[in-house]
Amino acid sequence: MDLSALRIFKAVAEEGSVTQAAARLHRVQSNVSARLGQLEEGLGVALFHRSGRRMLITSEGERLLSYADRLLQLAEEAQAAVANAGTPSGLLRIGAMETTAAARLPKVLAAFHSAYPDVDLQLETAPTDPLVQSVLNYKLDVALVAAPIERDELAQHAVFDEELVLLTDPTHAPVASPHDVARRVILAFRSGCVYRRRLEAWFAESSVPLARVSEFGTFEAIIGCVAAGMGVAVMPKEIMQLRDYRGTVAMHPLPEHIARVQTMLVWRSDVVHHPARAAFAAAF
Repeated sequence: MDLSALRIFKAVAEEGSVTQAAARLHRVQSNVSARLGQLEEGLGVALFHRSGRRMLITSEGERLLSYADRLLQLAEEAQAAVANAGTPSGLLRIGAMETTAAARLPKVLAAFHSAYPDVDLQLETAPTDPLVQSVLNYKLDVALVAAPIERDELAQHAVFDEELVLLTDPTHAPVASPHDVARRVILAFRSGCVYRRRLEAWFAESSVPLARVSEFGTFEAIIGCVAAGMGVAVMPKEIMQLRDYRGTVAMHPLPEHIARVQTMLVWRSDVVHHPARAAFAAAF
């Protein structure tokens, strides 16, 4: 079981197809199939169920995949440690909440790229829970997520303080409590978003049931639907101030314990040597 075989196995697992994995790895299909077969023969287990051209990972394959991610990450660390001797370079996989990526990261990334041009930056946006899981699974090197984060495997420090505001259409009356927006549709990011959980907690504190939650993939879509009168939402005040939404939506303050959220930078504490990550953390 060598690193090349693990990379092939990982690609097939993620693509669900030998053909697509071969294209991704720039290898011929027969080579990918042969190396995968050799790996299965060496381990003495089937890593995939073959269903036509689809490759469905087995339970044994799932177990190996978690180890493959860690082994490949360690190999990259070792190579970087020897080759670069502490100089930030190579791939840095960054995760961020979408609003954080839009409002907070552009200046940070521009300055970081200017200081460390040999670092290849890769940015992925998602809600907090999926980002945390991606860091835990070694799929991201670092992520900007909403507190609280209670995982012993993660190191973290606070980088931003956000204030959440309630958004309604511009004709809505002032909002003092959830009763003022009862029976309004909640427009939110998909499950796993801490901001969404804050809004749900605000409703629960006043025993106001949620009418319905509509999920969206982008904050622009959420704000556009709020402006159209389709429902209410919460959003960091920073993103609202970044763009001029005057006359489009109305912003209403929320109670302090609901509104105040810290953005944390998190990474796996067992990944010790990572110069690019360390330099990125120092940029805040």
